[in-house]
Amino acid sequence: HTTAAMNFLRRRLSDSSFVANLPNGYMMDLQRPDNSTSSPVSPAMERKHPQPPQPLHSSSAGTSIFSSISSAMKQTTQAAAGLIDHSTSPTPVAQKPKILLVIDDAHTDWAKYFQGKKVNGEFDIRVEQAEFSELNLAAYVTGGCMVDMQVMRNGTKVVRSFKPDFVLVRQHAYSMALGEDFRSLIIGLQYGGVHTVNSLYSIYNFCSKPWVFSQLIKIFNSLGPEKFPLVEQTFFPSHKQMVS
Repeated sequence: HTTAAMNFLRRRLSDSSFVANLPNGYMMDLQRPDNSTSSPVSPAMERKHPQPPQPLHSSSAGTSIFSSISSAMKQTTQAAAGLIDHSTSPTPVAQKPKILLVIDDAHTDWAKYFQGKKVNGEFDIRVEQAEFSELNLAAYVTGGCMVDMQVMRNGTKVVRSFKPDFVLVRQHAYSMALGEDFRSLIIGLQYGGVHTVNSLYSIYNFCSKPWVFSQLIKIFNSLGPEKFPLVEQTFFPSHKQMVS
């Protein structure tokens, strides 16, 4: 059958009228080296399933469409990036407020002076105000300082526990009156590493008036009595020595 088919093709291809009616490129397809393994589509099949015509666009129209797509993709990418940055930002919109502990009596309302203020333009300030006598605390090496507060506000007892971020001291931490020695609270704030507006060193030093006066004596000796005069005083370790 193969020999008969080949003889038939030779007779047909020798016919000039038959070859003239063949599609363009058909003879080239038959002469390809791999035509024995390929299955070329017949002219009838090509006419039955024509290739869809390719649309012709001007270069300006194509550039315009591509530019529009690129612009849309860029906007979408930027929007997505904005959403990602917003959700993973280290400084989100609603930050936890910083707690400022003000140690002072109730005659001054310190909350109104910090209302609407922000730390570094990011953190709100929450003011907790109490006197030394209304405070207790516990300080840790790595856990900071936990303050317990019990105050009376408009006849209501308010009890809170919190970790202050800053402390502003407006009261004397020591007095010779009974129950007026709060130096242990100053030590606790220092132990817990709490940041203070006024130095805890100075507050603790000012708990002892003779200690403060000794610092003034150093300035007196450095500048002289004309530039830095002092009222002459005498120090005794106890009242017994004063009597003797």
